[in-house]
Amino acid sequence: MKITVVGGGGSRTPLLYHGVVQRMGDLPGVELMLHDTSAPWLARVRKVIGGIDEALGVGVPTTTTTDLDVALDSADFVLTAIRAGGFDARRSDEAVPLAHGVVGQETVGPGGFGLALRNIPALADIARVMRRRCPDAWLVNLANPAGMATEGLGQQLGDRVIGVCDSPVALMRGVADALSEDPGELHFDYGGLNHLGWLTGVWRRGRDLLPGLIESPRLEVVDEVRLIGADRVRALGAVPNEYLYFYERTADVLANVSGNESRGAFLAGHRRDLAAALDEATTPPAALAAYRASLRQRQDTYLVTESGMVARSSDDVFADAGGYHEMALSVVQAIACDRPTVVVVNTRNRGALSFLPDDVVVEVPAVVHAAGAFPLAADVPAARRQLVERVKAFEQATLRAITSRSRREAAAALATHPLVPTQSAADAIVAQYAARMPLVSALLRAS
Repeated sequence: MKITVVGGGGSRTPLLYHGVVQRMGDLPGVELMLHDTSAPWLARVRKVIGGIDEALGVGVPTTTTTDLDVALDSADFVLTAIRAGGFDARRSDEAVPLAHGVVGQETVGPGGFGLALRNIPALADIARVMRRRCPDAWLVNLANPAGMATEGLGQQLGDRVIGVCDSPVALMRGVADALSEDPGELHFDYGGLNHLGWLTGVWRRGRDLLPGLIESPRLEVVDEVRLIGADRVRALGAVPNEYLYFYERTADVLANVSGNESRGAFLAGHRRDLAAALDEATTPPAALAAYRASLRQRQDTYLVTESGMVARSSDDVFADAGGYHEMALSVVQAIACDRPTVVVVNTRNRGALSFLPDDVVVEVPAVVHAAGAFPLAADVPAARRQLVERVKAFEQATLRAITSRSRREAAAALATHPLVPTQSAADAIVAQYAARMPLVSALLRAS
């Protein structure tokens, strides 16, 4: 079985590789193909993989290439983990809105919009090559903005596209820990869109444990509750995804980031430092040690500037690094082994959220097996349904603007986002994105 990772020179690829090695018993005959436009980064990732092989005493056959046709040829699964424009573009995604008093974050509001203008056309190019080289492959999308990107890819590849994100599983594990329960023994009700969802039920043996947690002091140990505030969570009766922080406490975000280095600027420098450390590493164990240290720094600074909240971490940096790789491999394993598994994914609604159209992409638990992803009935708090509807309308308007390549339509789409206050702000943000980023300028016509 061939798994191709497009964007395989990314800093999370070693985590994915580590996960594949751990699942070798369930994925017999697996081989990895790593594709990236940067040959130096592929070489650096290979160094870290060598360190993982030595540490675990076993490895998976892995090939690298900068040729997309070669990478996709006869692939069974394609995992997309790209960032068109790199971290320098992310700096602009965040800095431009902040100059207009609007939240600048990688996936929320204008930041997610700017990334969509670059990533979604690039993902469409990948899908076109897939139709030639591996028409029966499944695409598992990890690229942000995950929900919008998955919906765009579905227009070309139909239901053989499934999007994943690690935020829901992180929330579920945190809630399970607060309840002193094994998450594997629980069923979680969760619903919404990518980076806009809520945990609305936690079931064990026919009993919903969430209402008791909502009333308990233990609620306040959950990181998402610490971010947003226990009083707000209790008033809502559901635990929000961590990215609701940008909607619920917008003024706090703007105050915290004012005058500070943006996350994008930090990560751009962080990636340069990792490149230097890996280039200097002369042995596989040294490369793995450098990677672990870099990963720890990245995790320990996550959302710290935006929230002022100190991150919590354990001694296991691979476990703390988030679950994108776990989610993606859970989907791969469920399909490849035809082993029905409930996974929170981005997939077509099909009635899961009754207040949204059936054909839009939502983020909900789904049963995944060889036939694909089949969403389970879900809900969001009634008080937040209008917010979900508005963000979904924004996503669909953005996808239409990408298709039409119209700058006017793009600015109109951005103005519909709940965090963008006026059309004039949207116009200015789109104009500056086009001025700063060649990929955006090339996509959008003046009219």
